[in-house]
Amino acid sequence: MRVRAHRPDPDIPFPAYATPGAVAFDLWAREETIVESHAVGLIPANLIIEVPDGYALLVTLRSGIPRKKGLHMPHGIGVIDRDYCGEHDEVKIQVYNATDQPVTVERGERIAQGLLVQVGRVESWEETHTLGATRGGFGSTGTGAISTDGQAGGSAC
Repeated sequence: MRVRAHRPDPDIPFPAYATPGAVAFDLWAREETIVESHAVGLIPANLIIEVPDGYALLVTLRSGIPRKKGLHMPHGIGVIDRDYCGEHDEVKIQVYNATDQPVTVERGERIAQGLLVQVGRVESWEETHTLGATRGGFGSTGTGAISTDGQAGGSAC
């Protein structure tokens, strides 16, 4: 897949896959960013991207960042829409500093990962009062007993 993108700072690398088996590409911090203790900060990722039609860009922290720096994404994952691609629409990584000290993210540090995923759009909604069988509610997966035929309880919608 070919993707059009712009780097505000050409000295910072383009996003890249760290290994041949990687499904997400690394994003680098464009500038040094200090995130104060128990505060939210925005780290510019040096990427303005034209997300391809039928896709979304999902952004998350690299797996070692919470353990190494105490930073977390307060919203879990970032979603970059196709129409966020203007001149000033640089991808930014929103982080929360859970530590009692300021945390510095260095310019050029690999901080996050991006994943292009195919998405569908709802063309219309069909309202109904019945769907599939009830499974047991939020958090119920894996709590059911195994039946006498060896199958777990519950059903798919």
